[in-house]
Amino acid sequence: MSPRAIPPMPGSSVIKGLGNLGFAVVRQSGSHVRLRHMDGRAATVPDHGRRDLKTGTVHGIPRQAKVSVAEFLAALS
Repeated sequence: MSPRAIPPMPGSSVIKGLGNLGFAVVRQSGSHVRLRHMDGRAATVPDHGRRDLKTGTVHGIPRQAKVSVAEFLAALS
């Protein structure tokens, strides 16, 4: 899989991957979970149960968190 190709995945998997990168859940409002890193980086992840997030949404989350796509994909496994 190329580093630019991020497959659709559930929000819980994204949250787990960001947790592996040092992000922690700071709050949740409805189905949106806010994560923050100790250095101040933050990301919001929609978590709609088992439904997969769309590819564009999943691509935007590493951008919000200021993490490279390759680093994000490595944290998922």
